[in-house]
Amino acid sequence: MRGLRWISAAAAALALTAGVAPMAARAAEPDALDVTFCGTSGPLPVKDRAKPCVAIQAGGGLYLVDIGPESAENLQLWRMPLATAKAVFITHLHSDHIGDLGEFNMQSWVAGRPAPLPVVGPEGVDKLVEGMNEAYAPDHVFRNAHHEHDGIALPIAAGLMEAKVVDLPAPGADGVSRAEVWSKDGLVVTAIAVDHSPAKPAFAYRFDYKGRSVVISGDTRKFPPLAEAAKGADVLIHEAQNDGMTRMMSMGLKMQGNPRMASIIGDTVTYHTTPVEAEEIAKAAGVKQLVLTHLTQAGLPMFKPETFTKGMDAVGGPEHRLADDGMTIVLPVGGDAVVFGQK
Repeated sequence: MRGLRWISAAAAALALTAGVAPMAARAAEPDALDVTFCGTSGPLPVKDRAKPCVAIQAGGGLYLVDIGPESAENLQLWRMPLATAKAVFITHLHSDHIGDLGEFNMQSWVAGRPAPLPVVGPEGVDKLVEGMNEAYAPDHVFRNAHHEHDGIALPIAAGLMEAKVVDLPAPGADGVSRAEVWSKDGLVVTAIAVDHSPAKPAFAYRFDYKGRSVVISGDTRKFPPLAEAAKGADVLIHEAQNDGMTRMMSMGLKMQGNPRMASIIGDTVTYHTTPVEAEEIAKAAGVKQLVLTHLTQAGLPMFKPETFTKGMDAVGGPEHRLADDGMTIVLPVGGDAVVFGQK
């Protein structure tokens, strides 16, 4: 009996890494727009936070917005259904938003994804995909040669990625530049131009599923057209950086004799959004909930949620909270509930 228990425990552990959910995993909602934060930091290392990644489940499919370093590991540890991966949507081509793309593609293919993985994003995403496919080509050959036997299929063609480059039109009368980039199984995804210059093009994405909706800002300075594009959404997931904390970081690095990093950190205030500005965008959009992510300062000794969010309540916008890795949001179809949880 002891041996059987050991085998059962080992199988459960292997199921974690294979993206297979044992009976103890949280059951998916029967029909909902389901959000999981698989990475909530910025480019700096932060304990217990991966780089930017948001997972969306709807209509039986798994979709990602960005896939930063360490986030693919989170997806496996949480037993996310990797084999159901349908697409990855890239907001922009900074390294902290794309670093785990190759790993996620490989892991979802090994888990049983039956077709090439579409990767949707701005100009340059085609070069990213081409390079990743080439870099992982030997790995795919090795795995196919070793594991494709006795009815187990691991076709190399299914392990590839396919790029879809999005070229947004000029802004419309409402000032928004946007285009529908996905429509399948009841889910509609819209790419929206934001301003993260000099990193451009840069996109936000809106996910609409059977009357429920979530908007993910990507990286951007405060950009009023995003409020227009987010109108009617249930949840706005917006990046946020506290400029005061950033300047303190820069000053501290300079005092420690590191002018290079002091300059680089100091530069970031010009193309990110403060928590107060994010609240102003959420208020203008009229969304039900605002969730702040891309929390670069979260691992610093000076970081306290009440300090980071100071001034937000005075805006008078929607309820807000800070994202953690593993935070979930469920938007059941046929109602207006916004249900927060944790993996």
